[in-house]
Amino acid sequence: MGDCWSFLGKELQELKEKRLFREFNTVQSPPGEWVTVNGNKVLNLCSNNYLGLAGDPRIKEAAIKAIKEYGFGATASRLVVGNYELYDRLEKAIAGFKGTEAALVFNSGYAANLGVIPALVGRGDVVISDKYNHASIIDAIVLSRAEHRRYKHRDLDSLEKILKECGSYRRKLIVTETVFSMDGDLAPLREITELKEKYGALLMVDEAHAGGIFGSSGRGLAEAAGVSEAVDINMGTFSKAFGGCGAYVTGSRSLIEYLRNKSRSLIYTTGLPPAVVGGLLEAVRIVREEGWRRDTLLEKAAAFRIKLGQAGFNTLESQCQIIPILVGSAQQTLEFSRRLLEEKLLITAIRPPTVPVNTARLRITVMATHKNEDLETALEKLTYTAQKLGII
Repeated sequence: MGDCWSFLGKELQELKEKRLFREFNTVQSPPGEWVTVNGNKVLNLCSNNYLGLAGDPRIKEAAIKAIKEYGFGATASRLVVGNYELYDRLEKAIAGFKGTEAALVFNSGYAANLGVIPALVGRGDVVISDKYNHASIIDAIVLSRAEHRRYKHRDLDSLEKILKECGSYRRKLIVTETVFSMDGDLAPLREITELKEKYGALLMVDEAHAGGIFGSSGRGLAEAAGVSEAVDINMGTFSKAFGGCGAYVTGSRSLIEYLRNKSRSLIYTTGLPPAVVGGLLEAVRIVREEGWRRDTLLEKAAAFRIKLGQAGFNTLESQCQIIPILVGSAQQTLEFSRRLLEEKLLITAIRPPTVPVNTARLRITVMATHKNEDLETALEKLTYTAQKLGII
């Protein structure tokens, strides 16, 4: 390559020196509590397959049935000829599950956020976003060209201060994750909805890591907080609790019709394959009917989190199935992860820029289907390895 590409090698070398270089792990087995990675069978403690549905035989059978009936690919965008009848059924199912007038399915959570936010706001508007929001939310705000104001993480005083300063904008949109994916803490949704009403703002929540898990029906943290009706735009993903891929947005019928006509990430991309949509229909049914999965998940996560704290680990303010172990330096976090892999525990090191500098961590995620004895063994190995490294 010519000199114009010389920056690639230089920046890659800098990433390696800072211990921020990333490579793929190759998974050679079906999803589950135990997986084979790079030839080794390991206990999987870093998957978003929270309810254990990614390998469920009923979902696989539904996907196979769909591919037999409708073929392999959607063949076009949904507004051309890619909107198979399965899509209509899935959107009705997810709207019924969430208790809203309508729903719209996107290809991923990233695509949903990039489609929704720029469709709703632009120049002359302001988006007020939690400082720890996901990268897809940040990128969507930049793409929208709206003013971007960030409030301190979960800080209601900071949020209200910004709302007071933003009275002259045409539209004010508050956006927050409900379960924060790297810290495992929860947004104060009830208080946020009160501020939203007080200052005449719209509220969008990202329920990616809460959908299917929180609430008496599994609808998410908005349901658990009793504020579902106060949320204007509710986004969630099918790639975590539902065990598949894709995302959904739910809300009023007029909102969904507007997004169908204005969301560029929906309009200008090929639809999800029929097999995925068929499998998701069965996943939604299972999540609705098998509430024991979310109950078991949260019970196991709480017990594991308490034991980690008793062992001396800093789990930040985790309140859910996502349990970070704060380490600090990227180098030590990588070494911790590497040694655990030798002990047959797969827990990925999370480093900047995903998290702030000097807050590198292991991100443990519990599954409803993890065996208690496997979690006990994992705790012993985590504690022993951390003591050897001087982490605890």
